[in-house]
Amino acid sequence: MKLSLANMNVANKTVFVRVDFNVPLKDGVITDDTRIRATLPTLRHLIGEGAKVVIASHLGRPKGERKPEFTLAPCAKRLGELLEQPVRFVEDCIGEIPAKAVSEMKSGDVVVLENLRFYKEEEKNDPTFAKALADLAEVGVNDAFGVSHRAHASVEGITKYLPMGAGFLLEKEIRYVGGAVEHPEHPFAAIIGGAKVSDKIEVISNLLPKVEVLIIGGGMANTFVAAQGHNVGTSLVEADKFELARELIARAKETNTNLLLPVDFVVADAFSETADHKVVDATAIEDGWMALDIGPKSRELFAEALAPMKMIVWNGPMGVFEMEAFAGGTNAVAKAVAEASATTIVGGGDSVAAIEKSSLSHKISHISTGGGASLEYLEGKVLPGIAALQEA
Repeated sequence: MKLSLANMNVANKTVFVRVDFNVPLKDGVITDDTRIRATLPTLRHLIGEGAKVVIASHLGRPKGERKPEFTLAPCAKRLGELLEQPVRFVEDCIGEIPAKAVSEMKSGDVVVLENLRFYKEEEKNDPTFAKALADLAEVGVNDAFGVSHRAHASVEGITKYLPMGAGFLLEKEIRYVGGAVEHPEHPFAAIIGGAKVSDKIEVISNLLPKVEVLIIGGGMANTFVAAQGHNVGTSLVEADKFELARELIARAKETNTNLLLPVDFVVADAFSETADHKVVDATAIEDGWMALDIGPKSRELFAEALAPMKMIVWNGPMGVFEMEAFAGGTNAVAKAVAEASATTIVGGGDSVAAIEKSSLSHKISHISTGGGASLEYLEGKVLPGIAALQEA
């Protein structure tokens, strides 16, 4: 068990909090503050304990250069509005400026340091940089699941100089996503979508022996259909992954896993919202047509398979859901997952966006905040940021 914030003595202490405020910005304005809101329970707990809260994050990819479009100033401003208290923005993250700002803090004060990635040492996990961050505080909290698969200075290196525990958000990710991999409830289903098999191969390989049902959708399903000798027209396929797809189908038989592929598709004559489209059986895609969504029979088949499950993990859309004409499959799966009386975990940006769009997020047990981190966790990999936390 990793040390959790609930069991840490933070009263009146200076606490370094690594968060993930990597939010989308347009002309310096935050267009989606979900990641900031997600950290509020941790931050409110610390403020309530009278801690001096020193917040650090990255934003974008400034690649070790001080680029004004990647400043965390808008995040500090938005956080102040959400917390309904002053939040001081500090124009650097190491050295005299933050040291002075921290020395002036009183119990319950909050400061936000400037973008960690303005220093190339952050991503290089430089020990001197990690120690400079650690020197600002007495204890640390990691609440940034989205970067916990990276061995960066503020995530992993800092733990050599500062005792770190898991914030409430990170703890929830460990409990749900880690739990799904290590001790899932049964019957257990995984729904894996997205464009490419190559992106999800390790997740499929890791989950295949653990699940009763494995549903494959999205562009990657085309590769499985084509691998069985069927025509897929101009659909996206990875011809170099045919052998792998056949191996996975064979492995599913060996492990007695119900591997479900689409039985029909919504096909279009062009990759466009306004293209002509129709529903055809999975084995009847004609030349010049491409599969852009799963069809109605597949939606029904998948929903029936999910209904009796006790645990469901969903990662990746069923089609090109950004286009309304090809969003039906993803929306149907979102509805089936939300209606299941199971522990449900949704991860990966696109499936999260689909759940949010369908207004069903309140019915999901856990929506993971980390795209790449969720994926690596589901692959069974050790995440450096979690491994480095103190044991309870």
